[in-house]
Amino acid sequence: MSTVLKDIKKNFKRGDSLTKLIYINVGVFLFASVLHVLSFLFMVNSLEILNYFTLPASISHFIKKPWSIITYMFLHQSFIHLLFNMLWIYFGGQIFLSFFDNTKLISTYVLGGISGAVLFIISYNLFPVFANTLTNTMAMGASASVLAIIMAIATKSPNYSIRLFLIGNIKLKHIAAISIVLDILSIPQGNAGGHIAHLGGAFFGYLYVKQLNVGNDIATSFNKIMDYLATYLQTEPKLKKAYSRKKSDQDFRKEKIQEQAKIDNILDKIAKSGYEGLTKDEKDTLFKASKK
Repeated sequence: MSTVLKDIKKNFKRGDSLTKLIYINVGVFLFASVLHVLSFLFMVNSLEILNYFTLPASISHFIKKPWSIITYMFLHQSFIHLLFNMLWIYFGGQIFLSFFDNTKLISTYVLGGISGAVLFIISYNLFPVFANTLTNTMAMGASASVLAIIMAIATKSPNYSIRLFLIGNIKLKHIAAISIVLDILSIPQGNAGGHIAHLGGAFFGYLYVKQLNVGNDIATSFNKIMDYLATYLQTEPKLKKAYSRKKSDQDFRKEKIQEQAKIDNILDKIAKSGYEGLTKDEKDTLFKASKK
């Protein structure tokens, strides 16, 4: 069992952002499932605990747990719900990473989920049809985030064709269009909040790529926050005490010249492809240099 856990941990660390998103979603589902079993055995209502992380439609309830605008997109009601979303995100994420980098996939997933949450809350507080169910309605699932990724790749390359089992070749723009039409038509049929959230996620995916196509990354601020948190949470290895001879003035100057050349190369790369084009090591180097 320990070997399996070590392999999972290793794959998570070495995996790309798509792998990490799938691992997190599956991990949260397994944790929630174990919690459900324990709650049954000890006669505790697990729903009360999980509802602490689901997204409420009521604004007054949402204010009491604002973190739910993030946590809801990693919760799933059933294994089928999880499986369907993970298949979609794997399919869409593979294509997404052929056009964009890992950072943009995380941005699309999280901000797409937030956009779906915002439209969900606005709709339930705006339309009279939801008045009687407002206080008791919750949202959960990665569907809004997944639709954001699907719409993003369909916007980037609408004529990109894939082969589906029993269907044949179909273009991304047709998949996106069918998904949106089905969500709109399904609103009165049940799970209205879920379908509305899907539309919010799809809108963000479309807007995000449209803006990227004209050179405007609307997720820049979010990416900077994520980079800051990653740097802040990064654990530095303990330094071992070592003894070495004192550097000569010539060696010191040579080292400084090499460091400055490295910084200049990174700055040139930023000028050509932007901050998001840097590798993690380059960002760390730039961050450390700014502290000196």
